[in-house]
Amino acid sequence: MYAVSAPAPEAIALLDGDPSKRSFACSDMQTPRWYAVYTRSRHEKRVRQQLEGRSLEFLPTCESVHRWNDRSAVVSVPLFPSYLFVRMRLADRVQVVAVPGVVNLVGVHGRPSPIPDEEILPLRNCFTRQIGMEPHPYLVAGRCVRIRKGPLAEMEGILVRRKGQFRLILSVNLIARSVAVEVDLNDVVPVGQYPHKLTA
Repeated sequence: MYAVSAPAPEAIALLDGDPSKRSFACSDMQTPRWYAVYTRSRHEKRVRQQLEGRSLEFLPTCESVHRWNDRSAVVSVPLFPSYLFVRMRLADRVQVVAVPGVVNLVGVHGRPSPIPDEEILPLRNCFTRQIGMEPHPYLVAGRCVRIRKGPLAEMEGILVRRKGQFRLILSVNLIARSVAVEVDLNDVVPVGQYPHKLTA
């Protein structure tokens, strides 16, 4: 379907190896799912450009102020350094791992692991609506909440408080990365207690 060059050595290790680790259910091979792509340092944008047309790619970015001796500038940088996301059939994975700059697809025991839509779609929603996001330490515990209304309605994440403001922490568990989005406490309710508001 596409002209593909030889996979990088790291990709070969992922695709070959123990046959038992390469066995995928037929439905897994043919169903488009989101996967995390691990890239070489500072190759995220280059890889995204090369993937255009091969798969649905998503590289969330944020603005960062870079300062030099004589000037400063606001630049767009990857939200998750060395990671981007692709929606593809697992059967087409060679077309991704063969791209220069790609190290491998993120997975467990040599198998690329799909990322649930509910972890990617909120990130894409924030990105397309130009809602400010910033990196945040990955959290495994905390209060899980749901946004009741507004552009982020129905999003779920972990609520934290920082400098007097509340933020919703959205996480991509496979790559252990999180981002923070500012929210109004009046729009947030605990998951499982939809009718009730949180109190500060």
